[in-house]
Amino acid sequence: MSAHTAPEPEQAGKEERADGSDVVVAGPTISELRPGQTLRGDFACGRKDRLTARNGSSYLSVELKDRTGSIKARAFDRADVLSAKFSEGDPVRVAGRVERFRGELVVELTDIRTLAPEEADPESFLPAAYRSREELDGFLEHLSREIYDEPLRRVVEDLLFARKDVAEAFRRAPCTRAGHHSYLGGLLEHTVAVGTLTLETCQLHPRLDSDLLMAAALLHDVGKVREFTYGADFGLTDEGRLVGHLTIGAEMIGAAGSHLAPERRAALINCVISHHGEPPQAGRGKGFGSPEALALYRLNALDAGVKGALERGIGVND
Repeated sequence: MSAHTAPEPEQAGKEERADGSDVVVAGPTISELRPGQTLRGDFACGRKDRLTARNGSSYLSVELKDRTGSIKARAFDRADVLSAKFSEGDPVRVAGRVERFRGELVVELTDIRTLAPEEADPESFLPAAYRSREELDGFLEHLSREIYDEPLRRVVEDLLFARKDVAEAFRRAPCTRAGHHSYLGGLLEHTVAVGTLTLETCQLHPRLDSDLLMAAALLHDVGKVREFTYGADFGLTDEGRLVGHLTIGAEMIGAAGSHLAPERRAALINCVISHHGEPPQAGRGKGFGSPEALALYRLNALDAGVKGALERGIGVND
């Protein structure tokens, strides 16, 4: 969804449900706003300040953001009342009018409040993948069918398709907060890329266990479904901050893979916890547990590094 803007006053700016409550009507994004428009929509509050005007009175200054850009907003009347209704970083519902001030568009606020969790739609104000998520989802399903070891395929299908909560979170999540694929759908896009590279690698190196490597490629970042929060920007859950997606993913795979032979489950988890580098191993110091673990580390780094360089320049970390 994009940010919402009501038409001019003589046109309907909202609809009414059967219960009498309002429904915001979809309209232009921030990049499409024009002077004179009456604005009612959902945005992210990127910044909130109390400033002092030249006449000595204080006013509220806010930065509103959506997936297309940002715009300044301000309130001179009822500044204290409006300020108490939201915090910096919140998703907010805004009413006001778009004006031009010193050559820039600004929103003169008449109302602003924090959105309740059930009202907030991250699609309105967070960056999203350009590629179709439906198309990427089709590629993900195709790649999962390349796993011919039925017990391994069951783990992938359980986590990425059968479990609705995990599947939906997986398709929505970014891959990183501010590095490569840092947008809604980024995790799905990155996973499909690593899976595609896995297909090619297994053709070049047929001695690799292609089933193990593909299962690990599709699940290597599954822990990220519990790592992020969605507000004005991507944040971290307490679990994501304190535990991290490698450990979360190992836990999820361990539970979903309880039917696997112990050595098979261990090999899959080793690939996942190794994909950022060599993990410690009992009695051996550091080292990859298998050629497949080493291959996944390289393939993940290839896609992450190239994508990061293309998006933000050389030196972006995974």
